[in-house]
Amino acid sequence: MHSLRSFMGLSSRVFLLFLLFFSATAESQENSSSHARLTDLLLRDYAFRCYRVHAKTGRLYAVRFPANISGIEATTARYRSGSLRRYGAQMEEFLLSPGTVVDPYVERLIAVRQRLDASPSSIGYGNIPGFRLVSPLLGLLLYNGDDLNSTDPIPLDISSIKRPIVVDFSNVTRVLLPDLTPYCAFWDLEGKVRLSQLGAPGNVCLGYKQGHYGLIAEEMDRGEKASKWKIVVGSSVGGGLGVVLLGLLLIALVKKKKRLKMEEMERRAYEEEALQFCLDEIRAELPPSVAFTPRNS
Repeated sequence: MHSLRSFMGLSSRVFLLFLLFFSATAESQENSSSHARLTDLLLRDYAFRCYRVHAKTGRLYAVRFPANISGIEATTARYRSGSLRRYGAQMEEFLLSPGTVVDPYVERLIAVRQRLDASPSSIGYGNIPGFRLVSPLLGLLLYNGDDLNSTDPIPLDISSIKRPIVVDFSNVTRVLLPDLTPYCAFWDLEGKVRLSQLGAPGNVCLGYKQGHYGLIAEEMDRGEKASKWKIVVGSSVGGGLGVVLLGLLLIALVKKKKRLKMEEMERRAYEEEALQFCLDEIRAELPPSVAFTPRNS
């Protein structure tokens, strides 16, 4: 009976720990999502301030931030919904193909393109375990642009699209090691993340929704990094030593060839000198009446 009570008490404590863990995880995810939404709302408000001075349709404007906001860049443009559906649009790294329709329908819309040079967790999006971000986070969000004086413009969604949204990271991606394979990561407006393969060569991602896109690569531990550096350094040192040894071998071969040539010349000179000495000795021993008669050629 005592053992049964102990087991039940232990089970209750374990169950409570699981409840606390899951409640803390859910609260952390909710806080992260709220932080991300606050970041988007802040960028939206600063983007709408641009139209207090500018109001031309289809032109990109840089969003200005206070000096205490760093690591964030944004551009904005105002489009007609009909023109977006017929012709599409391009905002920096984002390409919206013709056939793009927003929901709910509005006559004009405001598009806000974001570039966030920070880790996903620092701006409210969760990091992906086992991966690291190797590019800036690029975001695209659409809002109702009929009333530029609105204090809370409603967000729009992409309801129909014939071709995917193209996100080109070619000009913003950090230099990657040759053995790293990047993947596309997409964070929706609720903070949920989805992974996919690159859509085309050149660090291009494809998507069908507005949100935030980034390139990620698998995180290597210190042992893997050290082994890779050892291989690279060892290969470089080995290659350098090989070049030096090859140079020394060529120098030795040239010197040996010169030495053999000198020895051959000295041997021939010695043989000619010895032959001449023998001929002189023979001439000295022969009578004066004997002479050498050269052979006819």
